[in-house]
This record gives sequence, C-alpha cells and structure tokens, in this order.
Amino acid sequence: MKIRTAVVLGAALLLALACRPNQSLEGQAKDAKIATQIKTKLASQVSASTLTSVSVNVTNGVATLAGPVHSADESRQIEAVARGVEGVTDVKNALQILAPETNVTPATAAPPVPAGTPR
Repeated sequence: MKIRTAVVLGAALLLALACRPNQSLEGQAKDAKIATQIKTKLASQVSASTLTSVSVNVTNGVATLAGPVHSADESRQIEAVARGVEGVTDVKNALQILAPETNVTPATAAPPVPAGTPR
C-alpha cells in the first residue's frame, strides 16, 4: 500500500512539474498589461471594432495580432500601434485581409439565360 501511494504521489509531482508555466507570475502580469495597453490604443487610434475583431496575445513581450481586417493599410496601422506600446519587443502580424465586397446591382448583372438555350 505504501508503494502504491508513493508511486501515485511521484506521478502527481511529475505531472505538476511538467505543467508548470514557462513564465513567472510577474511576467504573465506584465504581458497582460501590455496586451491591455495595445487593445486600448487600437480602440482609440484605429477603431472601436478592433476590440472584438482583433485578438492580441503577448508572451515575453512578443505581441501576436490575429483576426480579420479590411485592408493592408489597416493591418500596417494596427501593427504600428502595437509596436509603439512600451514593453513590446516584437510583433507577429497574423492579421487576415478580407476580400473586398462586391455589390451586384440589376444594371450590372448578366441578363438571365432563357430556358433551353445552350450555355
């Protein structure tokens, strides 16, 4: 019974050590503060919609930006804002540029093909 308990406790200790985060609590708090500062600046300098559409993750001072944007200019602007935040050491831009929407109006739409007409 003692051997079984020792094995279980040993396995639990190994599991706990393996799951330990690779960053201190202070580092995690600093990264969270940086991410909050980036989001705040994006909302005020780019647009309020970036709060919900752009995700910002910071690990060891490296900011990763992800989400949809409307243009390459918007992507560059978001990246520049992130780079300007104190504590950011690098920025990984994973933003996805959406294809422009095409509106089809009746005047520009192709006329319907009559039934029985070969295409």
